[in-house]
Amino acid sequence: MRYQKLRLVLGDQLNAGHTWWKDQDERVLYVMMECLSETNYVRHHIQKVIGFFLAMRHFAKAKRQEGHNLLYLTLDDDRNQESIVDNLSWIIKSYEIQAFEYQLPDEYRLDESLKAFCEKQKIDCQAIDSEHFLSTRDAVEKQFEGKKMYLLESFYRKMRKNYNVLMEEDGKTPFTGRWNYDAENRKKMPKNVDIPPPKHFYRNVQEMIDLLKSKEVKTIGKVDAQKFNWPITREESLDLLEHFVCFQLHHFGTYQDALTARGYLLFHSKLSFAMNIKMLHPLEVVNRVIQYWQKYQDKIDIAQVEGFVRQIIGWREYMRGIYWAKMPAFAEMNYFEHNAKLPDFFWTGDTKMRCLSHAIGQSLDYAYAHHIQRLMVTGNFALLLGVHPDELDEWYLGIYMDAIEWVEITNTRGMSQFADGGIVGTKPYVSSANYIHKMSDYCKDCHYDRKVKYGDKACPFNSLYWDFYDRHTEKLSKNPRIGMMYRTWAKMDGEEKAKILAQAQVYKENADRL
Repeated sequence: MRYQKLRLVLGDQLNAGHTWWKDQDERVLYVMMECLSETNYVRHHIQKVIGFFLAMRHFAKAKRQEGHNLLYLTLDDDRNQESIVDNLSWIIKSYEIQAFEYQLPDEYRLDESLKAFCEKQKIDCQAIDSEHFLSTRDAVEKQFEGKKMYLLESFYRKMRKNYNVLMEEDGKTPFTGRWNYDAENRKKMPKNVDIPPPKHFYRNVQEMIDLLKSKEVKTIGKVDAQKFNWPITREESLDLLEHFVCFQLHHFGTYQDALTARGYLLFHSKLSFAMNIKMLHPLEVVNRVIQYWQKYQDKIDIAQVEGFVRQIIGWREYMRGIYWAKMPAFAEMNYFEHNAKLPDFFWTGDTKMRCLSHAIGQSLDYAYAHHIQRLMVTGNFALLLGVHPDELDEWYLGIYMDAIEWVEITNTRGMSQFADGGIVGTKPYVSSANYIHKMSDYCKDCHYDRKVKYGDKACPFNSLYWDFYDRHTEKLSKNPRIGMMYRTWAKMDGEEKAKILAQAQVYKENADRL
């Protein structure tokens, strides 16, 4: 059969509300595909691969039922050439396609690949917006043109005004007069706080596991074949949103930075996967949270709501803006010239450091960790150790369900590793054991002693913390936000410094055995 137009839908473009789907057109053929080129560019968590493929299949089925012509290539389809552009080539030829359209990809790699593909075609090609984000690709770059640093707070306030979110009637003043409640969002989880159980989406995925095995897709992490626990339809994603506002929102802001071995989700929403593949729109998520809060203001403080809103319309959009402003150079940045390898236990969770064992083990089990586990546990340790950003990028991009490069690499190289030299953050986010103890219950039963800087059971975070500052004195000592650390370091006597640095060297040389 001949079609006039071919439209490509990528695996993270499952936006049921997109303009494309408003009308049925017999002249249009949609195509979706499962490709080894997308499963193998990094080693992904098995739940991530399964989640993408299942969500894609359900989306395709729904669109076919609506009357759209849709060609879906499974991983084991004999026609599948295992790469997006190779598949497009034979489809265009086989169906005598006269025009090609695609939604703008969110990864630089795919963006370049599709642009190059279109340049070689003799038919009309067009890229259109994915109609998901609240800001344009170049919004951050334009707002901070000519400036070295991009300030989240300035961008966030502009977004609040643009979409009239938590604003007074004049559209200029923030509700309550405050823009930001971050100071109220940093509390440790008390023992007497009841953690709500996560919402489950149990389904059997043995068939998908067998498919990946048959195609020799190399993955990391674990999956329960009988209890795959991620939303893969828009309806399930909306159910997860409702669960969050009803059972988790009331403590979200207060304990969003808390670390505990008592659970893996705590008061976090787990909505990032559904949002990043576009089953949910950011504005509908934010509006539902605000709507629920307005109904139950006597039970939910605004600090809970603002903290969530800031992550969605502030941080998420801001990270995307930085990605498109700085790629591809951002992927090569290594400000500290770090070159250590990622310890083997990042792939197993087998370490005597309880904080890392829990955060990594949880990531392997659930393909999930919240932002402080990523920033101040795994990321903090990697930065102190001096791990090459490439190695950490690959790990973060592969292991987390919600990791797509536009949001992963800006958080990893920028916020977590300061490899960008200060584009995203004003200082490196590093800490000794003191912060981890302050925010968690990890240190209580740990093999290492959080109070000790050197010796057989000294917590590695302590000596590595001071070693990090010592070896990067030239680049960091003039940073006004961390001057106090250098003054503290300067006051230590020479013998104490030598013991700390010697301990750090032992740990760096034996990182795999920590």
